Amino acid sequence: MSLTSEEIASQPAVWAEAAKTQEAGAFFGRPGESVLFLGCGTSAFVAESIAVLREEAGQGITDAAYASEWTPGRRYDRIVAITRSGTTSEVLQALRVAASSDAGAAGASLVAISAVAGEAVDALVEETLVLDFADEHSVVQTRFPTTVLTMARVAYGLTSSAAVDASDVLRKPLPVDVTDFEHFVYLGAGWTRGLAQEAALKIREAAQAWSESYPLLDYRHGPIAVAGPRSLVFVFGAVGEDLVADIEATGATVQTSGLDPLAQLVQAQRIAVELAESRGLNPDTPRHLTRSVILA
Repeated sequence: MSLTSEEIASQPAVWAEAAKTQEAGAFFGRPGESVLFLGCGTSAFVAESIAVLREEAGQGITDAAYASEWTPGRRYDRIVAITRSGTTSEVLQALRVAASSDAGAAGASLVAISAVAGEAVDALVEETLVLDFADEHSVVQTRFPTTVLTMARVAYGLTSSAAVDASDVLRKPLPVDVTDFEHFVYLGAGWTRGLAQEAALKIREAAQAWSESYPLLDYRHGPIAVAGPRSLVFVFGAVGEDLVADIEATGATVQTSGLDPLAQLVQAQRIAVELAESRGLNPDTPRHLTRSVILA
């Protein structure tokens, strides 16, 4: 079994460990604060999902941004950097900018969520929430982002069946034969839009395969043109029968589920690994990728 597969399988237990963390709440923004979540790659998708969850929970104004794209403008009470390694160059640079800009001068509290203690990010923030129990040996992220999302949902008072549903997903065979498809599409709405982006990224990273992600209802506005019999379209959360019918009319296979969206992401992670292995690839060592992007 690959390291990635082992880490995917560990998620329900890791989420249970995360639920015991008492001091996490402030890292996801106190009620009424205006908050910005920053990240790169997977962490940026997590930031997008958290921003939606927080606003929907009535916790306060919340934005998300790619660390590589963010420039100071709005004033925030708190800026949260999400970085598994604590060393990602663009995240560190964004924090430096925040500390020297109006965003910092206005009194924004700079904090980080990481999987490793004692890294460069610690010197740039007031405090780091270290989730070392959710760290990964694999280059491909799986349990760290889902653990951060689990903790965010707890912080915002949101209940879910994620752990139970994920355990069920891990016990059962995949619902499809991945070798039947060459094109993988993930659709989400609201907070699951970030999950769709993350699922598609897993396919590209682990299996070097053609994958896309889109807002659920926007799929008909152009992207559906490339769907066909070798396309698997995976929907996070609820979806109307009319959209399913429109996609199936292309010959594509549509996968829907009543599972918690985080459990659906676990299933998508498994699909990425199985697809990689069916192509003779090692999901632990994705092509051209390293654990952290560190720029000269």
